[in-house]
Amino acid sequence: MNFKDIPAHENVKRQLRDMVADGRVPHALLLHGPAGSGKFMLARFFAQYLHCEHPTSDGEPCGTCPACIQHQTFNHVDTLFVYPVVKTEKLKEPVSDDYIEEFRDFITSSPYMDFDKWASSFEKKNAQPIIYVYESAGLERRLAVSATASKYKIVIMWLPEKMNEQAANKLLKLIEEPYPGTIFILVSNDASAILPTIKSRCRPVEVTRLDDATVAEYLTRRLAMDPQDAMASAHIAGGNINAALRTVDATSVSRMFFDYFVQLMRLAYQRDVKGLKQWSADITSMGREQEVKFYEYCTRLIRENFIFNFNRPDITYMNRTEAQFSQRFARFITERNAESIVNHMDLAARDIAGNANGKIVNFDFAIKMIILIKNS
Repeated sequence: MNFKDIPAHENVKRQLRDMVADGRVPHALLLHGPAGSGKFMLARFFAQYLHCEHPTSDGEPCGTCPACIQHQTFNHVDTLFVYPVVKTEKLKEPVSDDYIEEFRDFITSSPYMDFDKWASSFEKKNAQPIIYVYESAGLERRLAVSATASKYKIVIMWLPEKMNEQAANKLLKLIEEPYPGTIFILVSNDASAILPTIKSRCRPVEVTRLDDATVAEYLTRRLAMDPQDAMASAHIAGGNINAALRTVDATSVSRMFFDYFVQLMRLAYQRDVKGLKQWSADITSMGREQEVKFYEYCTRLIRENFIFNFNRPDITYMNRTEAQFSQRFARFITERNAESIVNHMDLAARDIAGNANGKIVNFDFAIKMIILIKNS
Protein backbone atom coordinates (compact mmCIF):
# COMPACT_ATOMS: atom_id res chain seq x y z
CA MET A 1 0.00 0.00 0.00
CA ASN A 2 1.12 3.56 -0.79
CA PHE A 3 -0.29 7.06 -0.28
CA LYS A 4 -2.45 6.62 -3.37
CA ASP A 5 -4.11 3.56 -1.81
CA ILE A 6 -5.39 5.58 1.17
CA PRO A 7 -8.88 6.93 0.34
CA ALA A 8 -9.31 10.72 0.04
CA HIS A 9 -7.17 13.29 1.95
CA GLU A 10 -5.35 14.46 -1.19
CA ASN A 11 -4.60 17.83 0.42
CA VAL A 12 -2.93 16.17 3.42
CA LYS A 13 -0.89 13.86 1.19
CA ARG A 14 0.28 16.88 -0.80
CA GLN A 15 1.32 18.71 2.39
CA LEU A 16 3.34 15.71 3.57
CA ARG A 17 5.08 15.29 0.22
CA ASP A 18 5.87 19.00 0.05
CA MET A 19 7.52 18.89 3.48
CA VAL A 20 9.96 16.31 2.17
CA ALA A 21 10.47 17.99 -1.21
CA ASP A 22 11.20 21.36 0.46
CA GLY A 23 13.47 19.82 3.08
CA ARG A 24 11.28 21.23 5.85
CA VAL A 25 10.13 18.17 7.75
CA PRO A 26 9.15 19.37 11.26
CA HIS A 27 10.61 17.57 14.25
CA ALA A 28 7.06 17.22 15.66
CA LEU A 29 3.97 16.73 13.50
CA LEU A 30 0.38 16.47 14.73
CA LEU A 31 -2.13 14.68 12.50
CA HIS A 32 -5.49 15.36 14.10
CA GLY A 33 -9.10 14.81 13.17
CA PRO A 34 -12.10 12.56 13.79
CA ALA A 35 -11.74 8.86 14.51
CA GLY A 36 -11.94 6.42 11.64
CA SER A 37 -10.65 8.84 9.01
CA GLY A 38 -7.33 7.15 8.19
CA LYS A 39 -4.87 9.39 10.11
CA PHE A 40 -2.72 6.52 11.34
CA MET A 41 -2.30 5.14 7.82
CA LEU A 42 -1.14 8.58 6.68
CA ALA A 43 1.38 8.64 9.54
CA ARG A 44 2.64 5.15 8.73
CA PHE A 45 3.20 5.84 5.07
CA PHE A 46 4.74 9.25 5.72
CA ALA A 47 7.29 7.45 7.90
CA GLN A 48 7.84 4.90 5.15
CA TYR A 49 8.26 7.70 2.60
CA LEU A 50 10.89 9.38 4.81
CA HIS A 51 12.81 6.12 5.16
CA CYS A 52 12.40 4.90 1.58
CA GLU A 53 15.71 4.52 -0.26
CA HIS A 54 14.24 5.05 -3.72
CA PRO A 55 11.07 7.21 -3.59
CA THR A 56 9.27 7.52 -6.92
CA SER A 57 9.01 10.72 -8.93
CA ASP A 58 5.29 11.04 -8.11
CA GLY A 59 5.89 11.14 -4.36
CA GLU A 60 5.40 7.53 -3.34
CA PRO A 61 7.66 5.13 -1.41
CA CYS A 62 9.09 2.56 -3.83
CA GLY A 63 7.70 -0.41 -1.89
CA THR A 64 10.61 -2.68 -2.75
CA CYS A 65 13.69 -1.37 -0.92
CA PRO A 66 14.68 -2.96 2.43
CA ALA A 67 13.24 0.02 4.36
CA CYS A 68 9.85 -0.25 2.65
CA ILE A 69 9.68 -4.00 3.21
CA GLN A 70 10.47 -3.52 6.89
CA HIS A 71 7.76 -0.87 7.16
CA GLN A 72 5.21 -3.17 5.57
CA THR A 73 5.79 -5.70 8.37
CA PHE A 74 6.03 -2.99 11.09
CA ASN A 75 9.63 -3.96 11.80
CA HIS A 76 11.68 -0.94 10.75
CA VAL A 77 14.45 -0.52 13.28
CA ASP A 78 14.22 3.29 13.30
CA THR A 79 10.44 3.47 13.68
CA LEU A 80 9.05 3.39 17.20
CA PHE A 81 5.36 2.96 17.96
CA VAL A 82 3.81 4.40 21.13
CA TYR A 83 0.19 3.67 22.03
CA PRO A 84 -2.12 3.23 25.04
CA VAL A 85 -1.75 0.02 27.07
CA VAL A 86 -3.05 -1.38 30.36
CA LYS A 87 -1.52 -2.52 33.62
CA THR A 88 -1.91 -6.15 34.67
CA GLU A 89 -0.83 -8.30 37.58
CA LYS A 90 2.25 -9.32 35.59
CA LEU A 91 2.92 -5.92 34.00
CA LYS A 92 3.08 -3.29 36.71
CA GLU A 93 4.97 -0.81 34.52
CA PRO A 94 3.73 -1.50 31.00
CA VAL A 95 5.16 0.06 27.86
CA SER A 96 4.12 -0.26 24.23
CA ASP A 97 6.74 -2.87 23.36
CA ASP A 98 5.14 -5.25 25.86
CA TYR A 99 2.20 -5.49 23.44
CA ILE A 100 3.98 -5.04 20.11
CA GLU A 101 2.83 -8.36 18.59
CA GLU A 102 -0.77 -7.66 19.54
CA PHE A 103 -0.45 -4.14 18.14
CA ARG A 104 0.88 -5.38 14.81
CA ASP A 105 -2.06 -7.76 14.52
CA PHE A 106 -4.42 -4.91 15.43
CA ILE A 107 -3.01 -2.56 12.77
CA THR A 108 -3.39 -5.30 10.17
CA SER A 109 -6.98 -6.16 11.08
CA SER A 110 -8.11 -2.62 11.89
CA PRO A 111 -6.13 -0.16 9.70
CA TYR A 112 -8.51 2.67 10.66
CA MET A 113 -7.55 2.12 14.30
CA ASP A 114 -10.75 1.34 16.20
CA PHE A 115 -9.86 2.27 19.79
CA ASP A 116 -12.80 0.32 21.24
CA LYS A 117 -11.56 -2.79 19.45
CA TRP A 118 -8.05 -2.23 20.80
CA ALA A 119 -9.33 -1.70 24.34
CA SER A 120 -11.41 -4.89 24.20
CA SER A 121 -8.39 -6.95 23.09
CA PHE A 122 -6.83 -6.87 26.57
CA GLU A 123 -7.53 -9.67 29.03
CA LYS A 124 -8.30 -7.08 31.71
CA LYS A 125 -11.82 -6.08 30.72
CA ASN A 126 -13.25 -2.61 31.30
CA ALA A 127 -9.71 -1.23 31.65
CA GLN A 128 -8.99 2.07 29.92
CA PRO A 129 -5.68 1.90 28.04
CA ILE A 130 -3.41 4.91 28.61
CA ILE A 131 0.18 5.93 27.92
CA TYR A 132 2.07 5.73 31.21
CA VAL A 133 5.12 7.64 32.38
CA TYR A 134 7.22 4.47 32.01
CA GLU A 135 6.79 4.90 28.25
CA SER A 136 8.47 8.30 28.20
CA ALA A 137 11.41 7.11 30.26
CA GLY A 138 12.02 4.14 27.97
CA LEU A 139 11.53 6.31 24.88
CA GLU A 140 14.22 8.73 26.05
CA ARG A 141 16.74 5.88 26.34
CA ARG A 142 15.92 4.57 22.88
CA LEU A 143 16.09 7.97 21.22
CA ALA A 144 19.49 8.65 22.73
CA VAL A 145 20.83 6.05 20.30
CA SER A 146 21.31 7.46 16.81
CA ALA A 147 19.36 6.09 13.86
CA THR A 148 21.12 3.03 12.51
CA ALA A 149 19.48 2.35 9.12
CA SER A 150 18.30 5.75 7.91
CA LYS A 151 18.52 9.50 8.32
CA TYR A 152 15.60 9.72 10.75
CA LYS A 153 14.48 7.98 13.89
CA ILE A 154 10.68 8.31 13.85
CA VAL A 155 8.25 8.01 16.76
CA ILE A 156 4.61 7.41 15.77
CA MET A 157 2.41 8.06 18.79
CA TRP A 158 -1.21 6.96 18.53
CA LEU A 159 -3.61 8.95 20.71
CA PRO A 160 -1.32 11.33 22.64
CA GLU A 161 -4.44 12.55 24.44
CA LYS A 162 -4.33 9.24 26.35
CA MET A 163 -1.06 10.16 28.11
CA ASN A 164 -1.18 10.64 31.83
CA GLU A 165 0.19 13.93 33.15
CA GLN A 166 3.63 12.59 34.06
CA ALA A 167 4.10 11.00 30.64
CA ALA A 168 2.99 14.20 28.90
CA ASN A 169 5.48 16.33 30.82
CA LYS A 170 8.36 13.99 29.97
CA LEU A 171 7.34 13.90 26.32
CA LEU A 172 7.28 17.71 26.30
CA LYS A 173 10.95 17.74 27.26
CA LEU A 174 11.79 15.32 24.42
CA ILE A 175 9.94 17.50 21.90
CA GLU A 176 11.44 20.75 23.24
CA GLU A 177 14.98 19.33 23.09
CA PRO A 178 14.80 16.60 20.45
CA TYR A 179 17.69 14.29 19.76
CA PRO A 180 19.28 14.91 16.33
CA GLY A 181 17.37 13.28 13.48
CA THR A 182 14.30 12.52 15.62
CA ILE A 183 10.80 13.09 14.24
CA PHE A 184 7.63 12.75 16.31
CA ILE A 185 4.35 12.04 14.48
CA LEU A 186 1.41 12.37 16.85
CA VAL A 187 -1.92 10.94 15.68
CA SER A 188 -4.88 12.31 17.63
CA ASN A 189 -8.66 11.90 17.63
CA ASP A 190 -9.04 14.85 20.02
CA ALA A 191 -6.33 17.49 19.79
CA SER A 192 -8.10 19.64 22.40
CA ALA A 193 -7.26 17.02 25.04
CA ILE A 194 -3.51 17.16 24.40
CA LEU A 195 -1.30 19.11 26.82
CA PRO A 196 -1.31 22.65 25.29
CA THR A 197 2.47 23.04 25.59
CA ILE A 198 2.96 19.85 23.55
CA LYS A 199 0.41 20.87 20.94
CA SER A 200 2.01 24.30 20.54
CA ARG A 201 5.33 22.69 19.64
CA CYS A 202 3.87 20.50 16.88
CA ARG A 203 3.05 21.43 13.33
CA PRO A 204 -0.67 20.66 13.07
CA VAL A 205 -2.16 19.01 9.99
CA GLU A 206 -5.93 18.59 10.12
CA VAL A 207 -7.40 15.41 8.66
CA THR A 208 -11.09 15.97 8.00
CA ARG A 209 -13.86 13.38 8.17
CA LEU A 210 -14.38 11.14 5.17
CA ASP A 211 -17.38 11.91 3.01
CA ASP A 212 -20.20 9.37 2.88
CA ALA A 213 -19.41 8.32 -0.70
CA THR A 214 -15.82 7.40 0.26
CA VAL A 215 -16.98 5.34 3.24
CA ALA A 216 -19.66 3.62 1.15
CA GLU A 217 -17.14 2.79 -1.58
CA TYR A 218 -14.84 1.26 1.06
CA LEU A 219 -17.67 -0.91 2.42
CA THR A 220 -18.71 -1.96 -1.08
CA ARG A 221 -15.16 -2.90 -2.04
CA ARG A 222 -14.15 -4.59 1.22
CA LEU A 223 -17.41 -6.33 2.10
CA ALA A 224 -19.10 -6.59 -1.32
CA MET A 225 -22.10 -4.74 0.12
CA ASP A 226 -24.99 -3.53 -1.97
CA PRO A 227 -24.25 0.16 -2.80
CA GLN A 228 -27.54 1.41 -1.30
CA ASP A 229 -26.97 -0.49 1.95
CA ALA A 230 -23.37 0.74 2.03
CA MET A 231 -24.45 4.36 1.61
CA ALA A 232 -27.02 4.01 4.39
CA SER A 233 -24.36 2.61 6.75
CA ALA A 234 -21.92 5.32 5.72
CA HIS A 235 -24.40 8.10 6.46
CA ILE A 236 -25.16 6.72 9.92
CA ALA A 237 -21.42 6.44 10.65
CA GLY A 238 -20.78 10.13 10.01
CA GLY A 239 -17.52 9.64 8.09
CA ASN A 240 -16.05 7.14 10.58
CA ILE A 241 -15.12 3.90 8.82
CA ASN A 242 -14.84 2.06 12.14
CA ALA A 243 -18.39 3.10 13.05
CA ALA A 244 -19.57 2.02 9.60
CA LEU A 245 -18.01 -1.41 10.06
CA ARG A 246 -19.66 -1.71 13.48
CA THR A 247 -22.99 -0.80 11.88
CA VAL A 248 -22.54 -3.66 9.42
CA ASP A 249 -21.57 -6.02 12.25
CA ALA A 250 -24.79 -5.04 14.04
CA THR A 251 -26.99 -5.94 11.07
CA SER A 252 -28.99 -8.52 13.04
CA VAL A 253 -29.70 -5.97 15.78
CA SER A 254 -30.73 -3.37 13.19
CA ARG A 255 -33.07 -5.88 11.61
CA MET A 256 -34.64 -6.55 15.01
CA PHE A 257 -35.08 -2.80 15.57
CA PHE A 258 -36.65 -2.44 12.14
CA ASP A 259 -39.11 -5.26 12.83
CA TYR A 260 -40.12 -3.67 16.15
CA PHE A 261 -40.50 -0.28 14.44
CA VAL A 262 -42.79 -1.73 11.77
CA GLN A 263 -44.80 -3.61 14.38
CA LEU A 264 -45.25 -0.43 16.45
CA MET A 265 -46.50 1.60 13.51
CA ARG A 266 -48.92 -1.06 12.34
CA LEU A 267 -50.35 -1.67 15.81
CA ALA A 268 -50.70 2.08 16.43
CA TYR A 269 -52.47 2.57 13.09
CA GLN A 270 -54.84 -0.31 13.93
CA ARG A 271 -55.40 1.09 17.46
CA ASP A 272 -54.55 -2.35 18.83
CA VAL A 273 -54.03 -1.51 22.51
CA LYS A 274 -53.60 -5.15 23.55
CA GLY A 275 -50.97 -5.64 20.87
CA LEU A 276 -49.18 -2.45 21.90
CA LYS A 277 -49.06 -3.64 25.50
CA GLN A 278 -47.33 -6.85 24.41
CA TRP A 279 -45.03 -4.80 22.15
CA SER A 280 -44.07 -2.68 25.16
CA ALA A 281 -43.19 -5.77 27.19
CA ASP A 282 -41.08 -7.13 24.32
CA ILE A 283 -39.16 -3.86 24.01
CA THR A 284 -38.56 -3.74 27.75
CA SER A 285 -37.11 -7.25 27.73
CA MET A 286 -34.20 -6.02 25.59
CA GLY A 287 -32.70 -4.12 28.53
CA ARG A 288 -32.11 -0.40 29.05
CA GLU A 289 -29.12 0.03 26.78
CA GLN A 290 -30.82 -1.64 23.83
CA GLU A 291 -34.06 0.23 24.50
CA VAL A 292 -32.25 3.56 24.25
CA LYS A 293 -30.53 2.46 21.03
CA PHE A 294 -33.89 1.33 19.66
CA TYR A 295 -35.39 4.79 20.17
CA GLU A 296 -32.33 6.34 18.51
CA TYR A 297 -32.93 4.03 15.55
CA CYS A 298 -36.62 4.98 15.44
CA THR A 299 -35.77 8.68 15.52
CA ARG A 300 -33.51 8.27 12.51
CA LEU A 301 -36.13 6.31 10.60
CA ILE A 302 -38.83 8.93 11.30
CA ARG A 303 -36.55 11.66 9.97
CA GLU A 304 -35.67 9.61 6.90
CA ASN A 305 -39.35 8.97 6.18
CA PHE A 306 -40.13 12.67 6.49
CA ILE A 307 -37.41 13.47 3.92
CA PHE A 308 -38.59 10.57 1.75
CA ASN A 309 -41.75 12.56 0.99
CA PHE A 310 -39.72 15.22 -0.83
CA ASN A 311 -38.64 12.71 -3.49
CA ARG A 312 -34.95 13.48 -2.94
CA PRO A 313 -33.19 10.09 -2.98
CA ASP A 314 -29.80 11.87 -2.93
CA ILE A 315 -30.41 12.96 0.70
CA THR A 316 -32.30 9.87 1.89
CA TYR A 317 -30.16 7.24 3.60
CA MET A 318 -31.98 3.96 4.15
CA ASN A 319 -31.10 0.41 3.28
CA ARG A 320 -33.20 -1.50 0.78
CA THR A 321 -35.52 -3.05 3.37
CA GLU A 322 -36.18 0.30 5.08
CA ALA A 323 -36.70 2.07 1.76
CA GLN A 324 -39.19 -0.55 0.58
CA PHE A 325 -41.25 -0.11 3.76
CA SER A 326 -41.07 3.68 3.46
CA GLN A 327 -42.70 3.65 0.04
CA ARG A 328 -45.98 2.83 1.81
CA PHE A 329 -45.33 4.34 5.23
CA ALA A 330 -43.73 7.74 4.55
CA ARG A 331 -47.07 9.43 3.78
CA PHE A 332 -47.97 9.06 7.47
CA ILE A 333 -44.97 11.18 8.54
CA THR A 334 -45.55 14.83 7.70
CA GLU A 335 -44.82 18.31 9.00
CA ARG A 336 -47.87 17.95 11.27
CA ASN A 337 -46.51 15.07 13.35
CA ALA A 338 -42.81 14.39 12.57
CA GLU A 339 -41.36 16.77 15.15
CA SER A 340 -43.79 15.65 17.85
CA ILE A 341 -43.03 11.96 17.24
CA VAL A 342 -39.28 12.58 17.46
CA ASN A 343 -39.71 14.60 20.66
CA HIS A 344 -41.71 11.79 22.30
CA MET A 345 -39.09 9.24 21.22
CA ASP A 346 -36.31 11.39 22.69
CA LEU A 347 -38.27 11.75 25.92
CA ALA A 348 -38.84 7.98 26.17
CA ALA A 349 -35.12 7.30 25.61
CA ARG A 350 -34.19 9.86 28.25
CA ASP A 351 -36.60 8.42 30.81
CA ILE A 352 -35.38 4.87 30.26
CA ALA A 353 -31.74 5.98 30.51
CA GLY A 354 -32.73 7.64 33.79
CA ASN A 355 -33.92 4.29 35.24
CA ALA A 356 -37.64 4.86 34.76
CA ASN A 357 -39.87 1.77 34.56
CA GLY A 358 -39.44 0.50 31.01
CA LYS A 359 -42.84 -1.13 30.68
CA ILE A 360 -44.63 2.05 31.73
CA VAL A 361 -42.52 4.33 29.54
CA ASN A 362 -42.78 2.11 26.47
CA PHE A 363 -46.51 1.52 26.80
CA ASP A 364 -47.16 5.22 27.40
CA PHE A 365 -45.21 6.07 24.25
CA ALA A 366 -46.96 3.35 22.24
CA ILE A 367 -50.42 4.68 23.19
CA LYS A 368 -49.37 8.21 22.20
CA MET A 369 -48.35 6.87 18.80
CA ILE A 370 -52.02 6.00 18.12
CA ILE A 371 -52.83 9.71 18.14
CA LEU A 372 -49.59 10.88 16.55
CA ILE A 373 -49.79 8.54 13.57
CA LYS A 374 -53.36 9.71 12.88
CA ASN A 375 -52.29 13.37 12.86
CA SER A 376 -50.56 13.06 9.51
